[in-house]
Amino acid sequence: MQRGFVSDNCAGAHPDILRAISQCNAGHAPSYGEDACTKNAKAAFSRLFGRDVPVSFVFNGTGANVLSLACALRPFESVICADCAHINADETGAPERVLGSKLQAVPSGDGKITAADIAPLLSAKGSPHHSQPRVVSLTNVTEWGAVYTPAEVRALCDFAHANGLLVHMDGARIANAAVACGVDIADLTLHAGLDVLSFGGVKNGLLFGEAVVFFNEPLADAAPYMRKNVTQLQSKMRYIGAQYEALLANDLWRKNAAHANEMAGRLEAALRTVDGIEIVHGAAANMLFVSMPDAMQRAVHDAGYGIAMGDIVRMVAAWDTQQEDIDGLMAVLADM
Repeated sequence: MQRGFVSDNCAGAHPDILRAISQCNAGHAPSYGEDACTKNAKAAFSRLFGRDVPVSFVFNGTGANVLSLACALRPFESVICADCAHINADETGAPERVLGSKLQAVPSGDGKITAADIAPLLSAKGSPHHSQPRVVSLTNVTEWGAVYTPAEVRALCDFAHANGLLVHMDGARIANAAVACGVDIADLTLHAGLDVLSFGGVKNGLLFGEAVVFFNEPLADAAPYMRKNVTQLQSKMRYIGAQYEALLANDLWRKNAAHANEMAGRLEAALRTVDGIEIVHGAAANMLFVSMPDAMQRAVHDAGYGIAMGDIVRMVAAWDTQQEDIDGLMAVLADM
């Protein structure tokens, strides 16, 4: 299958990741995270953040979000998020079904929310007739490709904490966001006041497996039980741990994200030269959204170079995107 821009989920695993899986496959190892690979991966996360941080490995991104929220919520409490947030729009109601907690979605043009969006919902606090706001969930990079800066995350965390709320971040593309901001991941999360992070790896070169990182350490107390309760405990956890050990070694996470972001920028620059194409949301990180005539949209979609979202086409660059992939798309457009 050719490389396209439908999703960074379509990319294969990075060779270093596959090598790590192969190496950890030799012989037997303790199960449920007691193996050396998982312990080494947890130590790598502590080095990444500059302090010991509890980490729980899970199968996938929805599981990471559900586990993060499960450790922070009671059923009568609610989560405030953008209307386009993955937990609200793309997880088939998993958080609400599994947790029994309400999601309160606020309108957002680019997927980012502000303290002003959250404030009106706080009037429900103290009323026995309404779900009690407890968690603010941010997505970085957002579903519309926008990036929260460290200052924006800090402002939201300060506001939330001042009002008795916790802050979760869906960081499926946290590496791309950090690279886009020119900062370390810790600057965008821990140092900005975040309580819990869904740390994405699959979109950045892993084969499978995500991580939940707790900065508010008391929230991690329930994680060993909640992870099993929400069906996210991997028995042969060494295969997730080995991947994260490799991803966090020698800044592979940064290299992969930087390449994807650069390719998205090149893609945007190329598309800006095509008559009839309008950039709706530019490549702040590794995603961009464009509008184009229907015939052009069909050709792009049929050739596997983007995915239609109504009148807009989403294009995503991955860790393995190459200039020839951009050239292939441009060849399709040249034939229109």
